Amino acid sequence: MINFRRSLIFVYLPILLFLFHFLIRVKSETKSSSLVHIGAVFDVDSAEGAVAEMCISMAISDFYAMHSNYQTRLILHTRTSKDLASTATAVMDLLKNVEVDAILGPQIPDAAPLVIELGEKAHVPVISFFPTSPILSHSKNPYFIRATQDDSFQVKAIAATLRRFGWHQVVFVYEDTDYGKGMISSLVNALLENDIRVAYMMAISSSAEDFQISRELNMLMTRKNRVFVVHMTTPLGSRLFALADKSGMMTEGYVWLITTALANSLSAIMNSETIDSMEGILGIRSHVPKSKDLENFNRRWKRKLHLMNPNSSGTELNIFGLWAYDSIWALARAVERIGVTNPTLLKLKTRVVKDFASLGSSSRIGPRLVKEILNVKFKGLSGEFHLVNGQLKSSTFEIFNVIGKGERVVGYWTPDKRISRKLHSGETLENSITSSNELRKIIWAGDSTLTPQGLAIPKLRIGIPVKKGFKEFVDMKKNVHTNETSYLGFSIDVFRAALKALDFKNISYEFFPFMNEKGEMNGTYDDMLHQIVEQKYDAVVGDTTIVANRTYYVDFTMPYSESGVTMLVPIKHGIHRNMWIFLHPWSWDLWLAVIVSFIFMGLVIRIMEQPTVNTAFAGSPNRQLGMTLWWPFAALALPERGLVVKDWSRFVLVIWIGLAVILMQIYTASLSSMLTVDQLQPTVVGVNKLIANGYKVGHQNGSFVKGFLLDELKLNESQLIPYHTVKEYHQALSKGHKNGGVAAIFAEIPYIRVFLNKYGSKYTMAGPIYRTSGFGFAFPKGSHLVSYFSRAILKVREEGKIMDKLEEKYFGQIITSIGVASPMISTPDDSRKLRASSFSGLFIIVGIATLLALVISEKSYIWSKPVALAKEFSIRYLSSQSSNGSTELVVAAQSTAQVHDDVESSHDVQDLVGNNNEGTSI
Repeated sequence: MINFRRSLIFVYLPILLFLFHFLIRVKSETKSSSLVHIGAVFDVDSAEGAVAEMCISMAISDFYAMHSNYQTRLILHTRTSKDLASTATAVMDLLKNVEVDAILGPQIPDAAPLVIELGEKAHVPVISFFPTSPILSHSKNPYFIRATQDDSFQVKAIAATLRRFGWHQVVFVYEDTDYGKGMISSLVNALLENDIRVAYMMAISSSAEDFQISRELNMLMTRKNRVFVVHMTTPLGSRLFALADKSGMMTEGYVWLITTALANSLSAIMNSETIDSMEGILGIRSHVPKSKDLENFNRRWKRKLHLMNPNSSGTELNIFGLWAYDSIWALARAVERIGVTNPTLLKLKTRVVKDFASLGSSSRIGPRLVKEILNVKFKGLSGEFHLVNGQLKSSTFEIFNVIGKGERVVGYWTPDKRISRKLHSGETLENSITSSNELRKIIWAGDSTLTPQGLAIPKLRIGIPVKKGFKEFVDMKKNVHTNETSYLGFSIDVFRAALKALDFKNISYEFFPFMNEKGEMNGTYDDMLHQIVEQKYDAVVGDTTIVANRTYYVDFTMPYSESGVTMLVPIKHGIHRNMWIFLHPWSWDLWLAVIVSFIFMGLVIRIMEQPTVNTAFAGSPNRQLGMTLWWPFAALALPERGLVVKDWSRFVLVIWIGLAVILMQIYTASLSSMLTVDQLQPTVVGVNKLIANGYKVGHQNGSFVKGFLLDELKLNESQLIPYHTVKEYHQALSKGHKNGGVAAIFAEIPYIRVFLNKYGSKYTMAGPIYRTSGFGFAFPKGSHLVSYFSRAILKVREEGKIMDKLEEKYFGQIITSIGVASPMISTPDDSRKLRASSFSGLFIIVGIATLLALVISEKSYIWSKPVALAKEFSIRYLSSQSSNGSTELVVAAQSTAQVHDDVESSHDVQDLVGNNNEGTSI
């Protein structure tokens, strides 16, 4: 017995000592640490509430395990709230009885305003990590801290996603609460900035019965809009999609995009039957960057969840739990800062609040706590914890696709408004965007891989013009055997090619000719376009020009043809038939320059050859003048050295012949071009001539060109004559304005190209080209099909081969490339003539060389003449100063000077004779 007792003592004594040591340690820690009580208000029975409660508990444990030296400790008090009333009761209990210094929650969005008001009255900060209305802000409520991203920020990601797929009309389905309504304004504004219109809004009450929700969904099915943006919490959202699936609205052609309110907590219903009905939807949710801490926490969280509830099928960790975890760490850091700097503020409060009216400032550290929380920055499980204006700094959003019972991220959206296929790990968000703006493959509702067009498009009623002429664009042919009408033409084939290039293929259509009982066009093109306004046509396809005044009542696609209005006029042939054509190569100033150079060369040679024995320039003055003018021609016809005697004269002769050869070569080439190339000159080159002379002008019947001629070019209506066919164009132009025809026809370039393809040898385009936007397809104002068909036309034009084949089929040439003039338009004759300015350099060189040769050749004459004049002046001056006695001396001097001059003259004669003999011997 004694041994048994001793054994018991040895067994229990260590246990008792351990318990005693533990109690002493707890007691000492309690004495050395200051306790701060915080409250949490949410529904612990819900999936989101259970996750939040577990994450908060783990956050407190993890924080103080890592910071065991902290002097403060958070004590959590959780209260369950399932509705607005229970939330108010729970908050009052925490403030009056527990005297908490901070409140986490609430989970119910509509309860947030009440909780914030109570917290502000008690100076207790309210930290929310659940969805709240964007209307609530820290600036208006100083004690409210949103530890999440603002819901209104996600609208930019939503708008970018919708724009990425080209959806321009959406239906907004939201929860009929303050939380649901709070995003309407920001969403509408963001969509309008991206040219997206909210076609309809539907509010669904959170307390609505299933039959009421089904009735609203059936009403939506009657509308043509098929893109729905859903903004509601998890309980209502899961019911909505289950009923939408039963109503047949989760089939091919429907698009569902859910906001973060439902997307962030989608894991809560991932294992339920509801997720099956949500297959194919797109979602926008906050992006959580991967990290080792997050992976470690996720493993511990699952382990703890399994220990607490082994039979649970599993509840996935969500972003709200991570925000709750990070909020506890931020709150603990802030409390420690207050405790270290001023421990007296953490003393237990003794004042008890008895009712709401007496709820005053129950927290001594509330104002300081709010300030410290706003200054806390650290890297948490959800990413960077950094509060800006009382809420988490905006970050990246994920775009995901629900597939089966799972989900797949198909892309990302970053604050710089870019959509990316993926983010590279380990890089900053600013540098992590890939170059591709494409998303991963998406499985849409109904297991479709084709991007839905976003509208339920009925069979399109397409109006087409009825044309008498220019049937290359639109033509109808009726089969007498089958009584079926086939529609052909360039415009029709371009429309069909665009249909094939669309992102969706399920558009059916039927052509309706715009004609009267006689089978003719039932009015003008403007009248045909007004049928769209009157909802008789859903579109107009044909050679319809995009004009500014038409865009007020219809929308056009991008043009599929070239643009511009210009003149079509007859041409004048055969300038070589002119008897004076030999004068055309040179302009008058060049002719004058050549003539002046002829005379200049003759004068130079005359001066240089005059003192020689060259008899060509001897004789009477008339003969010498004639030789001066004749010599340049003789030098070209008889290029012999015997024409001149002096060496420098020969030098001038070489220069002159070189100049003449260059001019003759250029003249010959220009004249040959004029004689061999048929010059086509328009009979009318400008509109001013038509207006001044009152000429008749033609235009296509029913076209906008008539209004253009009246309003823009200011022609009189009496001058205008309408025509229908290419043959009528030809007949009117061939007659001319003097014989009952017209001087010109104004038409759009595509029509002129067709005309010139048949009558190109007789007519040409002339005058300026007045720009228009070309041909396009017309749709009702605001039609989403405009953007789809514009992109399709762009694809067809970029493809090139399709358009080339169509142009070759109907026109025999490519006409869609925009040109500025017809290739048959020749350059005006005056602009082709050679001018003196083109040869100014050559004339200057020849002139300088000739003058230099003249100066060198006649330098003896140039210098002797001034010397002789000086001598004569000096003799006369001396004679006037001499007396009568010296007269003989002066006479003698004069006689001596005369003898000297005679001797020099005789020497000059001998030199000339000698030169002549030398020339003869040569």
